[in-house]
Amino acid sequence: MENCTILVPINSTVHALDHEAIMPKATIDKELLAILCCPETKQDVTMASDALIGTVNAKVQQGTLKNKAGQSVKEPLDGGLLRADKKILYPIREDIPVMLIEEGIPVEGLA
Repeated sequence: MENCTILVPINSTVHALDHEAIMPKATIDKELLAILCCPETKQDVTMASDALIGTVNAKVQQGTLKNKAGQSVKEPLDGGLLRADKKILYPIREDIPVMLIEEGIPVEGLA
């Protein structure tokens, strides 16, 4: 796929976003996904939707996204694992899920 630019309206303003920064690419083996759980609550996790990853990556590019540790998320996600209660997203980078409590990203109210 060639690099391209996608225009996304945000608060009545149109911003140019890099295609690679907002499009998810991650894959997780089904057997691995079946045994993964939230390290904090032990709830099941599922692959996050492309729409959620796109929204999260737009916030990363804007510099407004923080993880549970309160640190800014600076790298776009390739994908994510969403906790069953849909409150926390664990990033996937280079097809590796980052299952650390402090790296979890609160997603309530992002949409």
